[in-house]
Amino acid sequence: MAAVFSFSWPVKTVVLSADAPRRSLPSMNRVLRDELRALWTEPRAPDAPVRVWRDWLLLAAGLLATALEGVFRAEVTWRPFSVLVTVGLCLTTLWRRTRPLEMVLLAFGGGIVLALIDLAAGHARPIGLYAGSVILVLVYALTRWGSGRDIVLGSAVVLALFALSTVLERGPVSDVVGGLSVLTFPGALGAMVRLRSTSRRRELETMRARERESLARELHDTVAHHVSSIVVRAQAGRVLAGADPTSAVQSLAGVEEEGARTLEAMRAMVTALREDGAGVDLAPLPAVADLRRLAGERGSGPPVDLHVEGTVETLPAPIASAVFRIVQESVTNATRHATGATVIRVDVAAGESRVRVDVRDDGKPASGGPDVAAVAGEDLGRRAGRGGYGLRGLRERAALLGGTLRAGPRAGGGWLVEAELPRDGVPQRRDGQEREGQQRDGQNRNGGQTGHGREY
Repeated sequence: MAAVFSFSWPVKTVVLSADAPRRSLPSMNRVLRDELRALWTEPRAPDAPVRVWRDWLLLAAGLLATALEGVFRAEVTWRPFSVLVTVGLCLTTLWRRTRPLEMVLLAFGGGIVLALIDLAAGHARPIGLYAGSVILVLVYALTRWGSGRDIVLGSAVVLALFALSTVLERGPVSDVVGGLSVLTFPGALGAMVRLRSTSRRRELETMRARERESLARELHDTVAHHVSSIVVRAQAGRVLAGADPTSAVQSLAGVEEEGARTLEAMRAMVTALREDGAGVDLAPLPAVADLRRLAGERGSGPPVDLHVEGTVETLPAPIASAVFRIVQESVTNATRHATGATVIRVDVAAGESRVRVDVRDDGKPASGGPDVAAVAGEDLGRRAGRGGYGLRGLRERAALLGGTLRAGPRAGGGWLVEAELPRDGVPQRRDGQEREGQQRDGQNRNGGQTGHGREY
């Protein structure tokens, strides 16, 4: 029977058979070379937090263990020097995310130097303390936050120290296997967390692309409506120019007004770019007036108490459509996930410059739902689940229009979604605005940490 060997890589799986022609070997080498090149050029993981409170807790625990071991442990080689070295190893954990390769080279490269000193001096016990094992978190940080180049070079140094220690100690095979397992586990865990974070980030990018696609469709419909009106008014003005100049001037004024509205709508959604050139069917955009139909057509779930204040009929199409979508998504979420809710209150207030939307319920949180998902430690709140990014998409839409959207538990019970949009719908994108919104929405139901606070 032919022997078969399988090599699994992150992107491809190559299967070799003992009966395969020798011409397959160059192809395998080419595939392996391409995969290694891809690993080498892999960029660093984005959004690595500099320091969080757990870093100081880890440092304090390491220093405390170092002090206790330095005082109470017997037979420590070069005790003052070993304590000093271990303190330095504990300090390297503070820069493990921002400088993963440098910290690995410093800690494990220094371990190689100490091993050679032990060999030259003939020490019965190696220099250092057991508390120095804190550097295992550096291996995790290397694969979690480092670039492909960092991972390759850092892993080489880590394995070099392990190989040197194995040769010098000459322990049984079981100790070698156990030590290798302990050393590789943090690296494997870091790679797994990184892969999951990358997958979730790609899902978010897909969600944002779909939301921008929806905005682009609405832009298409809005512009088509206004341009059609402009053409009709322009034709009427040309016909009336000779017989009734006054009516012709009125038609030109209408053309000017429609053109201004078209530019306003395009300015509000100019950042929504389509990725394909497929045509779309024209359809009327949902508006604030459709909210009454939305509230009245509900066949099940708690009733919707709708309150609309201000002049909403003159809202620009992008803003009116965004208000409708926010209310629609929020009401759907409350119906699905607010256990025991008796009413869903919707307040829409249109002022002179801002439009405010509040959707709240008085229910209790369900165990989970498809609407809100955790990504790289972020959590929009109680409705966490696998499938949906509804609130994230709405927040993206609000940001594109220059507004904000927040979702979270109410102090007196229930859930609240509140949004504020500029009445003119002109984008006001500022650096850091989206990240601030993510950190605000990243607080959990118990007032927990923001998204960055959960990154290790």
